[in-house]
Amino acid sequence: MGRQAGIAGSARLNEGMARRKSKGIWRLIRGLGMALALVVAIPVVLTPLYLFIDPISVPMIERYVTGRPVDRQWRDIAGISDRLKASVVLSEDGQFCRHWGVDLGALRDEVERYMAGEDARGASTITMQVARNLFLWNGQSVVRKALEVPLALYVDLVLPKRRIMEIYLNIAEWGPEGQFGVVAGAERAFGTSPATLDWRRATLLVTALPNPMLRLPGRPSAGMERIAGVIEQRVHQYGERAVCVGEGGRLAL
Repeated sequence: MGRQAGIAGSARLNEGMARRKSKGIWRLIRGLGMALALVVAIPVVLTPLYLFIDPISVPMIERYVTGRPVDRQWRDIAGISDRLKASVVLSEDGQFCRHWGVDLGALRDEVERYMAGEDARGASTITMQVARNLFLWNGQSVVRKALEVPLALYVDLVLPKRRIMEIYLNIAEWGPEGQFGVVAGAERAFGTSPATLDWRRATLLVTALPNPMLRLPGRPSAGMERIAGVIEQRVHQYGERAVCVGEGGRLAL
């Protein structure tokens, strides 16, 4: 009789543990679902507001929260040199004016390299970079890259190309000490306004975008000078690919 009671007690204990485990799994699923809903809801609500409101980026918020300085002055796209805008397009995303937020050809090649175990080269469009900086996090992550794609498609659907470029130029990190946006970048590098950049300064600013922590346009290396020259040649040759960021579909180069 005592043995049977022991078996019954053990069964009840196992059953209770199974119920608690099941509840824990469901709580985890609900938590993940709520987190996913929040990730979706925030950009869905905020992106239309960015037609009228000038946003701040996640890296800027991180610096504010940790008490580090942020240097950012918003500049309307009309007050930014067409040379810089065209240089950004031809350097960062040559199909910017043509795609819907995602360069499908480049993205397909990136997926194939990943599946083959090769190093990633990066397939982020300007719109994907805007989506990441506004709503996601930095660092290499397959999950983050997967989230960038639908976010970029939505951003491109809601915002005009010129507004996307305006946001990009005002939230891109342009220096190692909290310089965000082209105003802070141009002032730090050259002590000048982004409205009147000559070719050398415009293209040198663009060369810093992949690594603003180490690349200093005001004190360029020989490699940066060479890349700047290549960018200028591309703009002269393929400048029509950037006309969507110009006033009235025209660029004053």
